[in-house]
Amino acid sequence: MGVTRSKMLLWTKEVLPYVIMLMVEFLDMSILTIVKAAMNGGMNKFVYIVYHDALGTLILLPFFIIHIFRNTGRPPLTFHILFRFFILGLLGICLFQFLVYMGIGYSSPTMASAISNLTPANTFLLAVAFRMEKIDIRSSSSLAKLFGTIIAISGAMVFTLYKGPEIFHTNSSSNSHNQLHLSQASNWVFGGLILVMAGIVSSIWKVLQSATSREYPDQVTVVFFYCLFGTIQCIVLSLFLVKNPSDWVLQRGIAMVAVVLGAVVSTAFRSSALIWCIQKKGPVFVAMFSPLSIVIASTMGVTFLGDSLYLGSAIGAMIVAGGFYTVMWGQAKQKKIETDLNGADELGSSNPTTPLLSSGGESKC
Repeated sequence: MGVTRSKMLLWTKEVLPYVIMLMVEFLDMSILTIVKAAMNGGMNKFVYIVYHDALGTLILLPFFIIHIFRNTGRPPLTFHILFRFFILGLLGICLFQFLVYMGIGYSSPTMASAISNLTPANTFLLAVAFRMEKIDIRSSSSLAKLFGTIIAISGAMVFTLYKGPEIFHTNSSSNSHNQLHLSQASNWVFGGLILVMAGIVSSIWKVLQSATSREYPDQVTVVFFYCLFGTIQCIVLSLFLVKNPSDWVLQRGIAMVAVVLGAVVSTAFRSSALIWCIQKKGPVFVAMFSPLSIVIASTMGVTFLGDSLYLGSAIGAMIVAGGFYTVMWGQAKQKKIETDLNGADELGSSNPTTPLLSSGGESKC
């Protein structure tokens, strides 16, 4: 009995986090692929964002209410803190999602997954600019993060600006309009640039989120209010961007599936899974799986959307992944050094509760 219990604990600690992270990456790319298919079928991207965020916030509401009654010693909600939540919602939900789904509309989920791996590099640069990180040319960890950032940005430029010859394509005629759309180099580059902007917004959000979490450590409250504010902002912005009232009527089928699955998976499963894995293995472990999304997105795009795989995309994705892992190696090495010096709690970028370089995802709703 004791041996069985020991094996179960070992499996839970060593094997289960890998299984969960693989599920998270697969579900993330599945949702993006479904959303892209729904957009190809005529669903307005801004309408999807509003419905998805509103449903996600409603799912969070009962958990927040339970949290209020169970944690009476929460820090007080001041106007300053609420304004921070408002800005977090504006960056991490409203602007980020609008830019991401607009970029996907012009390009593909594969490009979105590749550009998302720039987040640790962009965050590192912003952290240096705001003096939350220091570059020491005598330190191998600092040099690794610096060179990894340069490599990742170079890979993103290759992915965006160079398509190259087609190396794989399925004989799918069901989405000829989308094929024509993606075949236009100007649209592909425009979509990539929008996704790069989304990555920059994501990095700014991450720096602000790290500072906010240190000032107000109640994560449940932070997540709920920033989702609530972000949803309200999306509703207001969409009123100016969605001109046709009929776009607000969701048709049965792929559009409704995209909204429901997007809210349930992103809110109920993804956020809980990432928090659990960070607690068990740390933020660097979670970040390690991010480049897998490129492979999953490419496979799904070719299989279900009729996308083509281009040489430039493959080369750019490999360069981005290489830069990503270089930055993560530098971060892990720095964390080990700081832990040995008993100074991990003094630097926000190395704090496991508020990791600056973790690519755990911006929007939890």
